Amino acid sequence: MNDTAGNLIGIRFMRLGLLALAAGMLFGVIGGFQFLFPEFLRELLFTKTRPLHVSMVIAWIFLAAVGGIYLHLPRRCGLQLASATAATLHYWTFLVTGLVILGCYLGGRFGGREYFEYPVILSVPIFLSWILFGANYFNTLRRCREPWPVYYWMWGTGIIFFLITFSEAYLWLIPFFRDNMVREITVQWKSYGALTGSWNMLVYGTAIFVASRISEDPGMARSKLAYSLYFLGLFNLMFGWAHHMYLVPSATWIRTFAYAVSMTELLILGKILWDWRASLQEYQVHKYCNAYRFLFAADIWVFVNLVLALIISVPAFNLVTHGTHITVAHAMGSTIGINTMILLGSVFYVIREELPQSVHAGSNRYLAVGYWTANLSLAVFFMALIAAGLGRGLYEGPAFQDMMQSIRPAIMVFAIAGIALMAGLWIVIWHAFRLLGLVLSRNAVAAQPEPA
Repeated sequence: MNDTAGNLIGIRFMRLGLLALAAGMLFGVIGGFQFLFPEFLRELLFTKTRPLHVSMVIAWIFLAAVGGIYLHLPRRCGLQLASATAATLHYWTFLVTGLVILGCYLGGRFGGREYFEYPVILSVPIFLSWILFGANYFNTLRRCREPWPVYYWMWGTGIIFFLITFSEAYLWLIPFFRDNMVREITVQWKSYGALTGSWNMLVYGTAIFVASRISEDPGMARSKLAYSLYFLGLFNLMFGWAHHMYLVPSATWIRTFAYAVSMTELLILGKILWDWRASLQEYQVHKYCNAYRFLFAADIWVFVNLVLALIISVPAFNLVTHGTHITVAHAMGSTIGINTMILLGSVFYVIREELPQSVHAGSNRYLAVGYWTANLSLAVFFMALIAAGLGRGLYEGPAFQDMMQSIRPAIMVFAIAGIALMAGLWIVIWHAFRLLGLVLSRNAVAAQPEPA
């Protein structure tokens, strides 16, 4: 495989991730309407909607983050991948395994837990592909003789902790954990909380990489504030999950400790992005207008989600909100408002770097429509979930059905806003997918040998 093809495996990861995001949004909208109309597609999808939605959105996060790493290292950092063949094998393993998982879900074949509800055997190729990814990543960075910028540390930490937390998520296979309900729940919630921390490392590292490149300030990725984010993120990854433990019999110090550390990471990320925006020159904003736009949105959603997260981390409030739609609002604010906006910023940074301005300038107007539609509808979506969660958490009546009827207006707003959110993101996804396809085709032509 030639170097150009190897370098552009990251584009293929990104395009696959965009397809996963589009599908995840569709299944999410279907799931929203099934709250209102339980008979809607009941025979086809009722028990399958949630795992399909969750799996697709998680796949988007990992595919876009991994694709960025594979692309940014050789194209922007000057570090040729140690093995382009290993990167291609990683891609095809992820794709084939993902298609098999979708087939299992649609066929009603389950067997796992929470985020990984597919048959357990399918976790094996995923785990092996991440070992391959990790080996390729660290072998590539061996060639870097300078002190590492913070995003190298964040990406590497995310890879290592994914392998650790992914393994923890399957401890339920061991009778010692499976035969004790409290022990199993504790380990499961711990593993999934820490798993979120592992992908946050990948995403936040990407945010700092893109921000430092747009500002043309490499020192930003070596600043004390950037390393504060890294160490707080690492600390949060290892201990912040404990705020999920309030409802599980556990030591008081664990709950108190979790509350103290759970949201510090978001605060530092917000500070970095806020300072970065203030430091940009006007020409930098215009040059990378689309990437800047999505990082700006992520910064706003960091602060919105931070406020909600601080509130629901208070044990007294957590008893009311845990397991309600407020928890979903927090998850959606993080997944769409922060992670997805950062990763879309990375995608459009790549497009701006790889294509001449004249090629993609015509899409800016449509992208602006998609951007504003997605963010405004996400705000309505977010508030509707909070309203529904408060209605559920504070309800003291005797019948669950009466409670569901009382929050039905909020759920209706949530479902309609979900359609608008999906439409806005689909506009963005379509243009990003098409433009990344142009990057692939142009580089394929450039890689052709000169005629004799």
